[in-house]
Amino acid sequence: MPKIILMGPPGSGKGTQGEILSALWNVPRIAPGDIFRAEIKQGSELGLRVKAFSDSGRLVPDEVVIDVMRTRFSQPDTQSGWILDGFPRTVPQAEALNDLLAELDQKFDRVINLDVPEPVLVERILLRAQEQNRADDTEEVIKNRLEEYYAKTRPLLEFYGTHVVQIDGIPSLENVTEAIQQQLVIA
Repeated sequence: MPKIILMGPPGSGKGTQGEILSALWNVPRIAPGDIFRAEIKQGSELGLRVKAFSDSGRLVPDEVVIDVMRTRFSQPDTQSGWILDGFPRTVPQAEALNDLLAELDQKFDRVINLDVPEPVLVERILLRAQEQNRADDTEEVIKNRLEEYYAKTRPLLEFYGTHVVQIDGIPSLENVTEAIQQQLVIA
């Protein structure tokens, strides 16, 4: 089964594709954001630490994210395959992931990047905000999030170089899923 890193800016359909592919391939979709939200909801020690960062408007430090990923990768369901969604977000996180995978004697197969032009991303996020009644997702906030993505996450595409497969994220969900599957040889 594949081990892929799924990338793309906010609004690219990354989370949706991660869920679809996870179900198709019967491998876990590993998203630190989901783990953090669950820990906060449980009121765990990790959840309290993460909440303190997010409440103060700070990003969760790389060392905390890496510890969470180390714990998640130690679970048996990650041995045959996985889809990373929302990790790594920075080059230092990517370097730490490489070290972690080497420790675990695992390798990723591909980095899939969903490519969607900025005007389409803004439109999608505004529509989603309207559907979910999220008044905080204004066009200005969305553009700030995209700028942060381009500044911090986009350099990962250079870091991963030839491992990156660009997928057009504009067609229908089914067409994007099919394009991703065509890029992978599933053992």
